[in-house]
Amino acid sequence: MRLLTHNMLASNARGAVTGYPLKLQVVKWSTKEVEPNPEFLRGMLPKIDWPALVAATQALGLPELLPEAPPTDAELSAEGAAADEGSARRRLHRALLEIHIEEGALVCPDTDRCFPISRGVPNMLLHEDEVRN
Repeated sequence: MRLLTHNMLASNARGAVTGYPLKLQVVKWSTKEVEPNPEFLRGMLPKIDWPALVAATQALGLPELLPEAPPTDAELSAEGAAADEGSARRRLHRALLEIHIEEGALVCPDTDRCFPISRGVPNMLLHEDEVRN
């Protein structure tokens, strides 16, 4: 599961007020290189909950990966930024697309309902008695 996916998921369990952001508990993660796509990053940035993304990188033990504030469009568009490992574009790309949670869990902030992540796939299915009406 990519952190991009984590940023979009919410719990729909009974008792959840917002069910977002899900707390990330990581047992195993890996990185997988992905071809950079600056246009995709610029298009996704307005849809990202930045504090939730920063919290996810901190849960991975990577507090230095992202700054507290999101990058500007100019930082994402900077010439040569893709090659610079420390650039805002490269760090955002790594956080959203290259980090994969292999094993762990997502925990609802409202109900503490645990959704397991196994082989990179989060199981968000609810039991019949857990579904909101």
